[in-house]
Amino acid sequence: MKRIALPVLAALTLTACATSPLGRSQFLLMPADQMNEMGMAAYDQMKTEQKISTNSKQKRYVQCVADAVTAESGSDQQWEVTLFDDPAANAFALPGGKIGVYTGLLKVAKTQDQLAAVLGHEVGHVLAQHSNERMSIQYATDTGTQLLAALAGDSGGAAQQGLMAALGLGTQVGVTLPFSRKHESEADIIGLRMMARAGFDPRQSVELWKNMAAASNGSPPELLSTHPSSGTRIEDLEASMPDALPLYQQARAAGKRPNCG
Repeated sequence: MKRIALPVLAALTLTACATSPLGRSQFLLMPADQMNEMGMAAYDQMKTEQKISTNSKQKRYVQCVADAVTAESGSDQQWEVTLFDDPAANAFALPGGKIGVYTGLLKVAKTQDQLAAVLGHEVGHVLAQHSNERMSIQYATDTGTQLLAALAGDSGGAAQQGLMAALGLGTQVGVTLPFSRKHESEADIIGLRMMARAGFDPRQSVELWKNMAAASNGSPPELLSTHPSSGTRIEDLEASMPDALPLYQQARAAGKRPNCG
């Protein structure tokens, strides 16, 4: 991580404007190759600290869905997929082509289409450079010193927590919350289109969030969460369905019929 610090310091002296896959203006300061290196480092750390599943059937299933979804990412990025043995209904994707899925998710994402909705969403975060955007916003606010400390190799306390949060692996409370909800909503739509192009039924994304709502056991109010409420997500996904369904129909007509089991 230490060799990241100096290039990052130089990059942070410039203001970089970009556009997300959905046409939203973005504030990006971090070089893409540095984001990839941080994502890969965080992923390697997680693989040493968390239990990896040995269930070969589940691993093949998750890999199959991930391969079909990422094939529609519009890039030649090679993606590594790890199934963690953890009861949490969760998944993540990191810059550098890294995907993590927790076994608990398979109890909520009950079909291959529903799992594709989750993985499309997580990969959508990476395609839209949301980690870069979070980190850039954090640097522009009062957490810049902590982030630079983490980049320089300080693995302790607030600095490391800030870095993991910027990568999408943590939760921050405060000014970043509304922006995080915007990221989540954007990733939903990017993922919806990606899964549809892969031949997964986009309508199952709605069923997924119904399952999530049923399993949440009383999630916090949307105002206090980094994620939109399940109801808001369902409404947004349903509103985007007229755009996603033609992509799904075209994919099926072209022979894209995933059969991951």
